[in-house]
Amino acid sequence: MTRTHVSFSDLRTAAYCPRKCYYQRALPDEDREPPPEVEAIRGLEPRYEALLEALPDDLKREPIAVSPVRYRDRLASTRDRLADAGHWDRLREPDDRDVFAAGRHCRGVVHKVLAEPLEPVVISTGEPPENGVWEPQSVHAVAAAKALAWEHGESVERAWLEYPAYGEIRSLDLTTRRKAQYRRALRAVRELDGPPARTTNRSKCEPCEFATECGVKTRTLRSMLGF
Repeated sequence: MTRTHVSFSDLRTAAYCPRKCYYQRALPDEDREPPPEVEAIRGLEPRYEALLEALPDDLKREPIAVSPVRYRDRLASTRDRLADAGHWDRLREPDDRDVFAAGRHCRGVVHKVLAEPLEPVVISTGEPPENGVWEPQSVHAVAAAKALAWEHGESVERAWLEYPAYGEIRSLDLTTRRKAQYRRALRAVRELDGPPARTTNRSKCEPCEFATECGVKTRTLRSMLGF
């Protein structure tokens, strides 16, 4: 029996919380479109060189998440580090952009495709962790790599995560652990015939738009202060 391809976004959400993925998949298509700020942040990426030369007052009008001085310093450090390793130019001038890729099990848009070697770049609108990348983003990157590998008929050993609002770019190797996380998320999405168990990590529930529908009780500021 042919299985339906799973979208990158569903995999990413399921890696964060399968129950959230269940509620999200029930939304109409128009309600699943990313908000305007997502495209605004992604729009920073093609303009890194101009942003490095921009005045602080001009940077304040951009959708960056840190102060203008810190942003320029961080982006310059990222550029220098990647240029020394021979990656900056290939990241700035990818082989292709916004490519729809369908692999054996998953599909979605790969924001940038690098060549020689073949590698996907995922552009994240969020904040990077102190080190590495978050698990949902790792799952997304592995999915993009697998889709490209399937279409091109060649192996992909590394992927990239860009955080334009923070001036950060990080690479990740497709390790056995990361591939296992991807398979776990894929299995979770395919088993969504009903709401999964609630997550035990309540910190994920605080910002979730489905918290009320899910029925989870989150702590209010008053309760945390002991009122």
